[in-house]
Amino acid sequence: MTFALARELPGLAPVERIRAIRAALSGEIVFTTSFGLEDQVLTHLVVESGAEIAFATLDTGRLFPETHMLWAETEARYGIKVFAYAPRHEAVEDYIAESGINGFYGSLDARKACCHIRKVEPLGRALKGAAGWITGLRADQSPARGDTPFAEENAQYGLVKFNPLLDFSREDALAFAKAHDVPINPLHERGVLSIGCAPCTRAIQPGEPERAGRWWWEDEAKKECGLHVGPDGKFVHPQPFREAFA
Repeated sequence: MTFALARELPGLAPVERIRAIRAALSGEIVFTTSFGLEDQVLTHLVVESGAEIAFATLDTGRLFPETHMLWAETEARYGIKVFAYAPRHEAVEDYIAESGINGFYGSLDARKACCHIRKVEPLGRALKGAAGWITGLRADQSPARGDTPFAEENAQYGLVKFNPLLDFSREDALAFAKAHDVPINPLHERGVLSIGCAPCTRAIQPGEPERAGRWWWEDEAKKECGLHVGPDGKFVHPQPFREAFA
């Protein structure tokens, strides 16, 4: 069924994609939002669909104030509750004691360690026991995401991962947000197109790709936080579906 859905989703209207995903699984489905442009579009679509899908976010402790303001605005606008998953305070304290408050600038390993504490470990708790995971990944966000499928088995979390806006461009998402009065982060108007933790995010320059403002001091090929990568640190590309998911 899931493999068939992966082929079916591109032909459906965006809101129908959400309904089809919900109908395909019997267990809990979690939508993880970072309150970026595409995630705000997805929030609107989930609410419009009427599908029973849980909203979750990773409150890293280093988010922009604008992101927290949008979080509150989004809950009020749509009448939803976005459940927060925060990093374990002991892990944060140990990291700061060892590496310093901004130790992630020092090396790639230090940055990945910070991302693991603040994002990857909390994501595991957010997805625990879930049957499905909805994300706002778009194929045009970076070369590494170009061949991402609409639906794929995710062995790391033991669920099916869905990317219902995969074929949207940024312009598509902006047009949808404008047409439906979707609240978006004011940082986008200041050139911050991909928004993460404040110290690891900057506005992009003319001609730079969308995610150039994330971890801008690093090699472009290594710029993933760990949420969508495997144990080797590389972006997870689609794997064949097992018979259990067919």
